[in-house]
Amino acid sequence: MTEIAAEVLIERLADWGVDTIFGIPGDGINGIMEGLRRQSDRVRFVLVHHEEAAAFMATAHAKATGRLGVCLATSGPGGIHLLNGLYDAKLDHQPVLAITGMQETSVLGTGYQQEVHLDHLYADVAEYNLIVDNPTQLPGVVDIAVRTAYARRGVAHLSLPNDVQVAPATQDPYQHVAPARPPATAPIYLSPPGMPRTEDLEAAADVLNASERPAILAGAGALHAREEVLAVAEVLGAPVIKTLPGKAVIPDDSPYAVGGIGLLGTRPGEELIEDCDTLLMAGTNFPYTKHLPEPGKVRVVQIEADPIRAGVRLPTEVPMIGDAREGLAGLLPLLKPRSDRAHLEKYQRAMDRWRDDMTALQSPERDPIAPQYLMGRIDRAASDDAILTCDSGTIATWAARHWTIRGNRRFYLSGNLATMAPGLPYAIAMQLAFPGRQVIAFIGDGGFAMLMAEFLTAAHLNLPITVVVNNNDSLGQILWEQMVLGFPEHGVRFGRPASDFSAWARSCGGYGRKVTDPADVDEAVRQALAHDGPALVDVNVNPDEPPMPGKVGYDQAVKFAKAFLKGQPHKASIATTLFKDKISQLGR
Repeated sequence: MTEIAAEVLIERLADWGVDTIFGIPGDGINGIMEGLRRQSDRVRFVLVHHEEAAAFMATAHAKATGRLGVCLATSGPGGIHLLNGLYDAKLDHQPVLAITGMQETSVLGTGYQQEVHLDHLYADVAEYNLIVDNPTQLPGVVDIAVRTAYARRGVAHLSLPNDVQVAPATQDPYQHVAPARPPATAPIYLSPPGMPRTEDLEAAADVLNASERPAILAGAGALHAREEVLAVAEVLGAPVIKTLPGKAVIPDDSPYAVGGIGLLGTRPGEELIEDCDTLLMAGTNFPYTKHLPEPGKVRVVQIEADPIRAGVRLPTEVPMIGDAREGLAGLLPLLKPRSDRAHLEKYQRAMDRWRDDMTALQSPERDPIAPQYLMGRIDRAASDDAILTCDSGTIATWAARHWTIRGNRRFYLSGNLATMAPGLPYAIAMQLAFPGRQVIAFIGDGGFAMLMAEFLTAAHLNLPITVVVNNNDSLGQILWEQMVLGFPEHGVRFGRPASDFSAWARSCGGYGRKVTDPADVDEAVRQALAHDGPALVDVNVNPDEPPMPGKVGYDQAVKFAKAFLKGQPHKASIATTLFKDKISQLGR
């Protein structure tokens, strides 16, 4: 049987260690599907129900494993559907390869059916972007695409026309020059040096040693540097703020943890940003500058992997280029141990109060069900190595504050893109990557409805994922954003009665349960976690529970009040919920 170009593509990806490709077949990639069939002993093809989900799964695979994620779509509409998930990879700096089909080369430019020039469409999202028009380009361009995705921490794209896919692998129709032929040995990626320059480490140590009220802001780039972050925090006596994508950097019950900053952050985290005199940023390029210290008020040291991003958020006295773990390890012996722990102890007391406040909101007596209680019961029932995936919206607030990082737990969501709908595809990809671990998707009803067909994907694969739908029958985050802007809510509630997604789960052959009574939450979550296969619990929660910032600013409070005065249609139930929240906290 003659080896075809598409087979070489798949072979070379397998040489790179790719073992899974997510996608949907189509007439624009039939040759690639044949290549996958011929190499099915080396590469698994995961059939999904929407190409957007395939791209989310590839991104999740990259986030969780550190290895290249790969997604596949047909020409035209299939390739278009990938884009949202690919932007998730781009904005969160994850190595992903997108493979798409293209019409036969002889008809390009004629307005042929589904003729969409995906290389043009992907010009913004892809770091490497190529239409393969000669079979002998493979596997050389595969190597370049993979290396680019790793080196630039982003998306690479290869598009293969139909006739190229099925052409003999050695066919060279032009023969102008000899094609580049990579060695037959397994390819390798040589990562750049991870240790910052010695003079930068010394300058950073001087700044940190001179600080009186230091703080550490750790992000997703430091997820592999837990021990180093904790060691530096111990020497400096520095509280540690975690970005939301970096929530698993250190445990939430660590004596150094003060939670996050921003709208989903904690009060101690916000107060620390206002109070610190020196900030060490490790593995983060936190984009929300209004939640960072006022420029010029603090001394800033940053460890950043990308020279382009170093120092772009704040005036940075010492920007260091390197890996967070290696940089912190190199910095550690240069730091002077701090004996005065008053600064750290101040924030430990503040965090004790914050944790009490959050626990008080997890009341089983609240009816309608408080979303904080739902997340708290998931947190209590889940294992110490569980992986939680989360969608965007109010649910990210409940997960940020009530999902406790302990043991080897992990937490993943769409960070900088903050798109809806990745929670379920993320969970599927992570269960495939880590089949022995508990994987839970915490999703709002709005996000789940967008890609709910992927629950059927989980059922076909018999994956033991647990999906918990936080059903407030609204687009909750937008509702509260409208009010903070001083506008009465409009166009954000789907309308009662709330949908019942548990019926969909059962129709797919999975476990499905609808919960409307707080007394049933605990049992339903535990049964779902124990189910040998995909399970879904759809919980009606209080739609008027506000995701309040950790520290409410004066302007926010004024605009919130004005929205009420302008005729907020649900002001009575919202006011009642706010009153119950405060009573719960005062009565703890």
